[in-house]
Amino acid sequence: MSSPHCFQNPPTIDPSSSTATSGLVTEIAGLSAYVTGPANSKRAALLISDVFGYEAPNLRKLADKVAAAGYLTVVPDFFFGDPIVKWGDPNFDVGAWLSKHGTDKGFEDARSVIAELRNKGVSSVGAAGFCWGGNVVAKLAKLDDIQAGVILHPGPLTVDDINAIKVPVSILGAEIDRSSPPELLKQFGEILSAKPGIDSFVKIFPGVAHGWSVRYSLEDESAVRSAEEAQGDLLNWFLKHVN
Repeated sequence: MSSPHCFQNPPTIDPSSSTATSGLVTEIAGLSAYVTGPANSKRAALLISDVFGYEAPNLRKLADKVAAAGYLTVVPDFFFGDPIVKWGDPNFDVGAWLSKHGTDKGFEDARSVIAELRNKGVSSVGAAGFCWGGNVVAKLAKLDDIQAGVILHPGPLTVDDINAIKVPVSILGAEIDRSSPPELLKQFGEILSAKPGIDSFVKIFPGVAHGWSVRYSLEDESAVRSAEEAQGDLLNWFLKHVN
């Protein structure tokens, strides 16, 4: 997962202010996490960030939106306080960062979070991931840890990754995306639709670029509309499959 698209248009993060006020930061499975929604819900949503981390304001706003539908919603800090914040700095070694924060490690940490949620009484879990997080969700979807997954503008995935999926999966992609170009996502859709008994949905959003669903400006009405459409698709997928 090293396409330049993965690192473009980073969010503005101001720790002194928050646009999402419904939740709180706590610890789950040894990770800090933004948690929002009904604590006693039997349904949980795990949102897995892109490389810019769990503090992104638009991501937390989305978490609150999912929580409002009745899901205990968890956004963990899979980078342990070390998200990418220096993209563009000539001294920043992205290769070293990716080696430290690979999706295999994210996958194992996500499984630990899910296990703790189930220990707390959650019976149904949906996972949605963005870019880096989308690749983690693809790994989770190969097992029965989750009831459904949503993969948004993922980093590079392979046909083998898609062939191994065992749970209902929605893939939401951008028309402008070198990491996961539309032609590849359409191929993924054909593979998924041929799987007996596994629901799937693939949608390409016109006129948007990689990261559009959470990396948008509130001042850009068109970008907000496209992001809200993708977020609505995400929530509808959970409502359909995570009960």
